[in-house]
Amino acid sequence: MADLDTVARESTSHDGGAVDFRAREHHEFLVASRQALESANLQLALARLGDTLGQRNRDAYAAYAGSAAMRELARGIKDRTLAELDQHLEALEASVRRNGGEVHYAADAADARAIVLELLKRRGCRSVVKSKSMTTEEIHLNPALQAAGIETVESDFGEYIIQLAGQRPSHLVAPAVHLTVGEVAEVLSRHAPEPLPADATALAQFARGQLRAKFAAADAGITGANFAVAETGTVVVVENEGNARFTTTLPRVHIAIAGIEKVIPRLADLPVFLKILARAATGQTMSIYTSLLSGPRRAGQANGPEEFHLVLLDNGRTRILEGPLRESLFCIRCGACLNACPVYRAVGGHAYGGVYAGPIGAVLTPLYDGLTQNEHLPHASSLCGACQAACPVKIAIPELLIKLRDRLHEAQHGSGMLESLAYRTWGVLLRSALGYRVATWLASRALGRSQASSRWLRWLPGALGGWTSSRDFPAPARERFRDWWRREGDRAPATPPRGLDSGGRA
Repeated sequence: MADLDTVARESTSHDGGAVDFRAREHHEFLVASRQALESANLQLALARLGDTLGQRNRDAYAAYAGSAAMRELARGIKDRTLAELDQHLEALEASVRRNGGEVHYAADAADARAIVLELLKRRGCRSVVKSKSMTTEEIHLNPALQAAGIETVESDFGEYIIQLAGQRPSHLVAPAVHLTVGEVAEVLSRHAPEPLPADATALAQFARGQLRAKFAAADAGITGANFAVAETGTVVVVENEGNARFTTTLPRVHIAIAGIEKVIPRLADLPVFLKILARAATGQTMSIYTSLLSGPRRAGQANGPEEFHLVLLDNGRTRILEGPLRESLFCIRCGACLNACPVYRAVGGHAYGGVYAGPIGAVLTPLYDGLTQNEHLPHASSLCGACQAACPVKIAIPELLIKLRDRLHEAQHGSGMLESLAYRTWGVLLRSALGYRVATWLASRALGRSQASSRWLRWLPGALGGWTSSRDFPAPARERFRDWWRREGDRAPATPPRGLDSGGRA
């Protein structure tokens, strides 16, 4: 398999010019986050996240008595499926072919783009409509289609807005969440015969009118896949607007692109994920539209494509599957971790630089696009655990970020002699009762009492100065607990306080 840092390669446009599809968005996270914090409009847009999507997620879990058990069940299905992924992919391929569709395997993003372009060329397709898909964003499909002279229109309202704005999604579920209504009106007005009002209903009506004609004229429809059922060869697309149904029904060719981790074994497993996906993403009991697509139109059917193609994308997933960050492949792209994350809610999605944003993006982007190229992302977290609490499959994102930090530290610095000596010394002290007592006594006397008035250390030497350059470090207590207990322990009451039995239980 090709190295992930060389996944995106140069292609040739329809007019002969070279087109570079590499992820040019990558930049300095610290600079981008400062710019985000200084943007009044962005802060206004992001302020609603915690009170809308984030709160709906919490309310939906609270209202569903079986949510905890269902999340554990979904996590277990993901875990077992990935353990036998090769078998389930073979079963999926056989089922899709049995339904009259075709399956294509893409080792990386360049392979996936080449497959899609060849399929469109084979059928003479010159116009494409797309439903929202982070996987197509991951492989940078739109620039490749446009470079080949193929008209490409995003049909999800949020994706349509940012396509016209020349931007990329800032959220897994709400691509244009970073824009205010006024900014959306400004973007859409550039393509309207007259300025549009800053009214959400009017803006949606305008986009609907524009897109209806595109659906009717499109030669092909391209979607992602929330799930792919191995047992039946069914691709499942979940949405709220109905645009995916137009995308998969009207054009004569339907191409679905899915990461290999999207497969689930049986149709009976699907309700488990549907019950948690909408609750995690938008707080709904169920999304408005859930489409189960099993191949092309059959004889006697009035609707549906003449051809169906499923492109299964690796792009580094098998490499991740073999490593310690395998759990990141459990992700069902609901965006719940973004809504809960205090860092994302402060700086938005574009500051992360890659296709995937938020806590899960801080894991996925370094894995897909290179760790050293995204060195700040594993540190773009307070490790508060809100992301794990919100995740419908309980991915231990803080633990994954710590593993990435450790890997990054080893790659950049290794283990220096001083650091190794410090850890060995600390290990010896923790294994020796006498050594631990002496060390804590010295710390409390030398540092604790000297800083008793402020209780903070404002300067630390050497590499430790990286902490105190921007914040204070808590000083040791001026007295150890064992010293306090030796002095105060004899004064403890002989009988337990009222309300407690002799065992200390209430």
